[in-house]
Amino acid sequence: MELQDRIEELERSGIGVAAVSYDSQEILAAFAAAHGITYPLLSDADSTVITEFGILNTVAAEAMGDNKDDPDLADEVKKFVAVQGAFEEAIGTPYPGTFMLDHNGRVKSRFFEEFYRERNTTANVMLQLGIDLSPVQAVEGSSDQLDFIAYPSDSSVAVGSRFSIVVDVEPKPGMHVYAPGAEKMGYRVVGLSLDPHPLFRFAEVDYPDSEIYHFKPTDEHVPVYQQPFTLLQELVVNASSEVLDDLLKLDKLTVTGSLKYQACDDEICYLQATVPLSFTVALAGFD
Repeated sequence: MELQDRIEELERSGIGVAAVSYDSQEILAAFAAAHGITYPLLSDADSTVITEFGILNTVAAEAMGDNKDDPDLADEVKKFVAVQGAFEEAIGTPYPGTFMLDHNGRVKSRFFEEFYRERNTTANVMLQLGIDLSPVQAVEGSSDQLDFIAYPSDSSVAVGSRFSIVVDVEPKPGMHVYAPGAEKMGYRVVGLSLDPHPLFRFAEVDYPDSEIYHFKPTDEHVPVYQQPFTLLQELVVNASSEVLDDLLKLDKLTVTGSLKYQACDDEICYLQATVPLSFTVALAGFD
């Protein structure tokens, strides 16, 4: 299990882990034994805690009630009921997601999706929290202007996994690349561009804060990166029913794209560069 695989990294970062489910203690114990789970699996058999956290999934119960023929409810069923038609099994389940609590038990952040098959990977949550990962399948590149390492957050994903492509960039001394906003002044912003793919849905690239660089010869003030920085692009493995049959026939997925940038120093700007990237991740089956 992906969370178990990351447990040592989480613990090194000072993060404890517990999972809450409406399953019985017997079911959870059998699951833990079968998969080598070492973190606590907590049974909330009557969904009391799930309800108190405000994440009780009521859609299945509604689908068995007086409004079962409501077309709006049918859309909700597609989003939030895991086993189509087996509504009884879904009653009492939570909307799946992750809460991050501080040492006083206060919720500091949370990660939830709008479709039951979509889940943030543990590695992706770690990235959003600013926790460094050990790169997997890294693609490394170097030029006279910068060095970079690009890698997927996870070596293995599943249907509905939300994960990231990560690009760590380090400009060489005296060099800078352009940050969002610089395009208004005619400069190419450093960017990660992933090629369209029917089995993925892409989010916008997440850029870190930049700094303002004063280019004295033209008296320009431009947003740039001069220190090491990281670009993140989240993508979700398509979990819609339209492509599910195709996905279940595969055991791996390939993501392609490119890193594009223009680097400059205090005197000149170098030619724009495009570096092709390709990553292949294993595709795990349903458990």
